[in-house]
Amino acid sequence: MTLEEKIKRINELYHKSQAEGLSEAEKKEQAVLRSEYIANVRANLTNQLNSINVQNADGSIENLGETYGKKAGNKN
Repeated sequence: MTLEEKIKRINELYHKSQAEGLSEAEKKEQAVLRSEYIANVRANLTNQLNSINVQNADGSIENLGETYGKKAGNKN
């Protein structure tokens, strides 16, 4: 299932929950889809932050992901 399909299904389940309620299986499906979506957003944000380069005052370029991110072994 693609990310777009997951988002569509999350929205369908949300609207159904507001209109008539969800079965236990649908609640579980909604929870799984939401957690997968959140994990995807976090991974994308981490990749973006790890690819930021900053030019220091001395002219050198520092990759913040290598210095502070998971690439450096930091578990944040």
